[in-house]
Amino acid sequence: MEWWRGAVLYQVYPRSFQDSDGDGVGDLKGLIRRLDHIAGLGVDGLWLSPVFASPMKDFGYDVSDYCAIDPLFGTLDDFDTLVAEVHARGLKLIIDQVYAHTSDAHDWFRASRHDRTNARADWYVWADAKADGSPPNNWQSVFGGAAWTWDARRGQYYMHNFLASQPQLNVRNPEVQDALVDVTRFWLDRGVDGFRLDAINFAIHDDALTDNPPDLRPGPRTRPFDFQLHLYNQSQPEIPAFLERLRQLADTYGDRFFVAEVVGAEAEAEMHAFTQGRDRLHSAYGFNYLYARALSAELVAETVARWPGAEGEGWPCWTFSNHDTPRVASRWAAGRDPDAVARLAMLLLMTLRGNVLVYQGEELGLPQAEVPFERLVDPEAIANWPLTLGRDGARTPMPWTAEAPFGGFSDVEPWLPMDPQHLVRAVTVQQADTGSMLALTRRLIALRREWPALRLGRMTVLEATGPRLVFRRDDGEQSLICAFNLGEAALDWPAPPEGRLVTGVNGGEGRAGHLPPLAGQILDLSS
Repeated sequence: MEWWRGAVLYQVYPRSFQDSDGDGVGDLKGLIRRLDHIAGLGVDGLWLSPVFASPMKDFGYDVSDYCAIDPLFGTLDDFDTLVAEVHARGLKLIIDQVYAHTSDAHDWFRASRHDRTNARADWYVWADAKADGSPPNNWQSVFGGAAWTWDARRGQYYMHNFLASQPQLNVRNPEVQDALVDVTRFWLDRGVDGFRLDAINFAIHDDALTDNPPDLRPGPRTRPFDFQLHLYNQSQPEIPAFLERLRQLADTYGDRFFVAEVVGAEAEAEMHAFTQGRDRLHSAYGFNYLYARALSAELVAETVARWPGAEGEGWPCWTFSNHDTPRVASRWAAGRDPDAVARLAMLLLMTLRGNVLVYQGEELGLPQAEVPFERLVDPEAIANWPLTLGRDGARTPMPWTAEAPFGGFSDVEPWLPMDPQHLVRAVTVQQADTGSMLALTRRLIALRREWPALRLGRMTVLEATGPRLVFRRDDGEQSLICAFNLGEAALDWPAPPEGRLVTGVNGGEGRAGHLPPLAGQILDLSS
């Protein structure tokens, strides 16, 4: 069996994990120091957010050199040590790769913008102005404003789906693809076990630069980007062919793992397209749960129905929180106890079919941190304040030691403030408490390893009515029923009398068939 199928991966946001050199920013040596914490969770590996050379205008997702470690995080030697230490603990290391755009400080872009005839002139997306000098079309950037910036050197506009300092790579160009394949090979040669491909459905644009139509569906709009259907600036049919090139390279290195991040209105269809068969990516995840303001039985049922396990279908991947969205304990609390919500969410996550990603701090049940406006650093949060504050509040430092200055993360004031409500949930507070969220997370990850039905089995929704969610996980002779009460009043459900209660949360461990508010339980029906 492939190691990654059904695996639990732990996401490390390195700026906020552990500072080792007293600059208030986490780094590779700090991460190495804390690897035993990750290994102690029982996960299969870790996904490391970008540590590559970058001006840090988007905190590492604006790469200026794909094959260099930014001095803020350390050196290539530090990275090699990290790979060795991760593998020594029996873990796998997945790293981020950002192949849709670079920083405007990248040598490729500096050459490309010089003139229209240089060797890299067509490595980025350039276009002439309209007759009136306005941008080539109506495309909007995710972070606000037009997706085009004028460049006087070339006398043209360049495209950027995100910040103006993140010019769009022309991944249609075979030379660009060759260069990105070489980057992938560079890190595979250094021993990494796979890649998370950031915003990969933004990698190729419509060559005719067709205007996007308006999005007339009802819903909240906080940015100009939200007013359009993104039919032409992203999600083009040529993307899977590029992914096949990456998979072909990965297969020459053995058991490697590639997972795509896919965001947008048509994410589900793209996730299927990117993972179809055995020639494309191994897995993909969307924002089904990450963008959900509330957890409902219907949401889970609808998501499960889209991944039935048909022949040739790819393998899904799920996460409830990450560095781009508000933490689940707060997002799904709706005035309820965030600690109870965190426990319920962890049990549900560990029972889903697919790979699962646990974002740093979720094992502690951290709620969304409060970051005052004057301490915001995220360009999206600042531009759209006060409506989109999720990224900074989800990126604050890990609380390791409740009594230490800055929670043991650093000896100096961190790049983002340490929230006092996180200190009371620090690792040292929870470490020896068998009833803590940390202890629960370890138990649930171990349970997922113990039961192939949870890690690999089929998933069948039996009921998704109101607050009651019941589904079955089957693998060979193993059969489990997972039941959840997502509401605020106790309820009963018709538990099979032969079912043996395996575990539960929030009172669900008490009696099979009875679920207090926000409770969940697992029953074993195996013969």
